[in-house]
Amino acid sequence: MSEQPSTITGQKLHDGRPGDGPATKGSLFPPELLKKVVSKKRKRDHGRNGTDEENVGKLTGDISGGLTSNESVLRRMKDASQVKNSNVSLPKSSLRKSRRTSSQKIPKDARSPAQAGRSGLQKYGQLANKARSLISIRTALPIWTHQTEIQRHLQEKDILLLVGETGSGKSTQVPQFLVNESWCRPQKVRIKTKGNTENVTVGGCIAITEPRRVAAISLARRVATEMGTPLGSASPASQVGYSVRFDNSTSPNTRIKFLTEGMLLQEMLRDPWLRQYSAVIVDEVHERGVNVDLVAGFVRNMVAGNKEGRGGIPLKVVIMSATADMNRLKDFYEDGFPSNTTKSSDSDPAVNRTYEESDREGDEDGYESPWSGLSSDNEDASAGGQLGEAPGGSTYSAGHVATCFIEGRQYPVVAIYTPEPVRDFVDASLRTIFQIHYGEPMPGDILVFLTGQDDIEALEKLIEEYAAGMGSEVPMHVQQRVFQPSPHPNMRKVILATNIAETSVTVSGVRYVVDCGKAKIKQFRTRLGLDSLLVKPISKSSALQRRGRAGRESTGKCYHLYTESEYSKLEPSSTPEILRCDVTHAVLTMKARGVDDIMSFPFLDSPPRESLEKALLQLFSLGALTESGSISHLGRQMAKLPLTPALARVLLTAAAPETDCLLEVIDIISCLSVENVFINLVNEDKKEEADVARKELLRREGDHLTLLNTVQKYSSENTDRRKWAEQHFVSHRAMQAVMDVRKQLLAQCHHQKLIPPPSELNTPSNTSPERATVILKCFLTAFANNTARLFPDGSYKTVIGNQTVAIHPASGLFGRKLEAIMYHEYVFTNRSYARGVSAVQMDWIEEALAR
Repeated sequence: MSEQPSTITGQKLHDGRPGDGPATKGSLFPPELLKKVVSKKRKRDHGRNGTDEENVGKLTGDISGGLTSNESVLRRMKDASQVKNSNVSLPKSSLRKSRRTSSQKIPKDARSPAQAGRSGLQKYGQLANKARSLISIRTALPIWTHQTEIQRHLQEKDILLLVGETGSGKSTQVPQFLVNESWCRPQKVRIKTKGNTENVTVGGCIAITEPRRVAAISLARRVATEMGTPLGSASPASQVGYSVRFDNSTSPNTRIKFLTEGMLLQEMLRDPWLRQYSAVIVDEVHERGVNVDLVAGFVRNMVAGNKEGRGGIPLKVVIMSATADMNRLKDFYEDGFPSNTTKSSDSDPAVNRTYEESDREGDEDGYESPWSGLSSDNEDASAGGQLGEAPGGSTYSAGHVATCFIEGRQYPVVAIYTPEPVRDFVDASLRTIFQIHYGEPMPGDILVFLTGQDDIEALEKLIEEYAAGMGSEVPMHVQQRVFQPSPHPNMRKVILATNIAETSVTVSGVRYVVDCGKAKIKQFRTRLGLDSLLVKPISKSSALQRRGRAGRESTGKCYHLYTESEYSKLEPSSTPEILRCDVTHAVLTMKARGVDDIMSFPFLDSPPRESLEKALLQLFSLGALTESGSISHLGRQMAKLPLTPALARVLLTAAAPETDCLLEVIDIISCLSVENVFINLVNEDKKEEADVARKELLRREGDHLTLLNTVQKYSSENTDRRKWAEQHFVSHRAMQAVMDVRKQLLAQCHHQKLIPPPSELNTPSNTSPERATVILKCFLTAFANNTARLFPDGSYKTVIGNQTVAIHPASGLFGRKLEAIMYHEYVFTNRSYARGVSAVQMDWIEEALAR
């Protein structure tokens, strides 16, 4: 499923010093250290009565009482070395219990479990020490004093709307505030399904959705550090993990899981009631992507329904945002509940649940939850919809929805506009960077907002001419380097980023922001069926978010590369993605989830009727829907794959016996699902060298077969793949991601019984021209609308819509004149370009369109 493209990279300039690493958090603190920190800050905890000493004691008890089994073991040790020769009973989920005396002689290969145990304890000791060191940073976050208030709201209600300004700490702290609540324990219930009664476990984990994969991964890493636990699949005892497209890193004991909204929607297809989770936290809802709108609608129905699929146990929902309209969100969720009802046991729909209270069993640790599984709200329903004043000054709802507002840390920021409009914002950004570097005091890193990877690479190349030691490649892993301090005190860090850095991630040390005032926006032209990526002015809301990045840690400056009059003409907020993008994938997800009447689905903003009709027709043409509009068997198979409907259709077509080219198609789709496989070069000499080196990889059929050939050559390299990639100017990092995607797609195809186990597969090493034709025809089954034919004047015009389009310069077919072409995507910059181009024949297109 599609995700928003995001790019972020870091560079360093001499004669500057970056700030510290990003703010973090943890849950393992010595009581004496906590008392010292809290008494020093002397901050009043909103909503909590009593003396400071009593409050510190409560806070200490909350934290120490919520320690995990691993943390409890560590807490009893002064040092990990104390258990070197002692018998320590370790958690079953992480390490085996090992016993031996110092005099025993054990064969070399038999020492592994004991050695692993000692190294594991040392590792946990280091993690615990790191978590303790972060307590002062956590307590300094604005959200820290609202911990009890947030917990109380969710004990009383099932939905909490939390507006926390960027930098308040909501994304990292809220899941930690909730993970040890009584309602967040796994509970065993008996549920009647189709006349049968089954025992199921409900809850025990918290899901936090993020709009971008880089945010989900970085936040999961941060929370794991603060909790003193390994991350994801690194250990069976890990309590924090993440799940993004083609990358799942969780353990059996995961209690907090960060995931993209698309992955949560995938999980809903397998488990419509989300029984794994006690709570779902929807973060960054103000970005209003298509998937976040779907998640918001589905969880509204789930919370306001009768909860029979969860054995009557409510799903707690937290909607978090930096700038969203609180009243509108509150009305949206309140409207989901039946009118004139209360949540008392007399009228709660969950009273008619399909299980008996006496059937509930304790959890696996013998814990018998005192919580009934129903919220204990005593509010009068007649007060629903009115707002009151919470003890700490935050508002709360007297109806079904609670609200909370958290102020962020914001220092004054000086806004500087250009006197004249800027024609080239990349060149203007370069001049502004060095103006700041030479004219502004240190420390203070520079954050530059650009529109996309092309602009970032161009600006990086320009900076390279002035500052030494900067590379030209911007691989994906560089995204994580921006969170690290500079290795030398006399360096200033320069971060080149897209709008991902507005709210999704926080980079410490930034005091200067350069805002180009533009962003790449997806725009779907319904009439033509074309998805364009256009550079457009940002909204005032985005401009303020960018400006605020300079004032998170101290006073700062924001250099807007546009005039003040241009700023006044900006739209107040960004248009929700669902109103301007292709909703085909969203409609397929709703159909697979059982939503027959798309028009009645609770959208935050209903997409245009024309867009929905176009999506239904597109899905029908792909075979995902029947003539009556219900989802077909093929459509259900497509929805289970983490791909766009078009690519899912291609994959399933390739699996048919008459085509039998599934392995080759998986290789091509794997390349189309990651960043650019070929390194984008700007140096002309390097370009010529790369053209010669890549000559053996190019296929005359076009880019799809070239990608296939590249994967086959790379995977067959058994000596040094990194060296092979460097010799052919191929991104080794991207190819590693391709191999990971390939592995997961093979596993999913095996799960759907499309292929035998991956271990039994015989991967082809080359592709004949005849087989290449079959592969391209498979792609045409879903991309027949993405075709263009050659006209006598030498131009290409689309078969559907008759729009002029040119082959992108990065394509291997650039400059060639062919009867017809098929392209993977349509991009509009200064002109209309087709990217991912392959040569096809007109009769192939006619055959595909006829089907």
